[in-house]
Amino acid sequence: MKAIFKRELRSYFTTPIGYVFLAIFLAVNGVLFSISTILAGADSYVQNYFSFLLLSFILIIPILTMKVFAEERKTKTEQLLLTSPVSLFGIVMGKYLAAFSVFASGILVSCFNFVLLYEYGSVATATLIGSVIVVLLIGGACIAVGVFVSSLTENQFVSCIVTMSILLVLVGTSIIEGSVSATWLKTILSWISILSRFTNFTYGIFDIPAVIYYISLSSIFVFLTVRVLEKRRWN
Repeated sequence: MKAIFKRELRSYFTTPIGYVFLAIFLAVNGVLFSISTILAGADSYVQNYFSFLLLSFILIIPILTMKVFAEERKTKTEQLLLTSPVSLFGIVMGKYLAAFSVFASGILVSCFNFVLLYEYGSVATATLIGSVIVVLLIGGACIAVGVFVSSLTENQFVSCIVTMSILLVLVGTSIIEGSVSATWLKTILSWISILSRFTNFTYGIFDIPAVIYYISLSSIFVFLTVRVLEKRRWN
């Protein structure tokens, strides 16, 4: 797994994907931070910044994950990968962790924005820490979705569009939930939504059930990716 991780991480920066992702991510991040905090003045609310950032994942994360397995199939190197002396789980986790590392590095760099909050405003440290934790967890879940979709096709553009569609459903259910009156449907939508468990973290509350949910969601899609590769290995 370590070899796959290093190989995949290196590939992000020997091709434009890693640079494009980080450039877009940091640009969008900077704009959202400026609009929701600095330019908002007295009406600024740091939770809004994180909410907008999570919404941007729908468009940004598919750029990071679209090539993970799709490129292997397109360049005909997948069979070499599948017959390498590494378990399928190790292959998937190596690629997943490489994508997550690039994503996490973007989050780490964007944390320098918080210096401005301490300099010109007031914000609780627990709020920032909790929000960064949940952003990483949700980002990890979104990346797992993207890795799974990438394993289904050799077309990176298709992988990107399908991943966006799935993430739109997972995020959009929070918006739909507010306009639904049926209790049973609200419960289902709340369970599906990746944003319904976000709020507690923004108040510095470490919500363990939410952590379990996000990790479980990531694990499910990693498991599904392994199953896809296993089926293709024996075909």
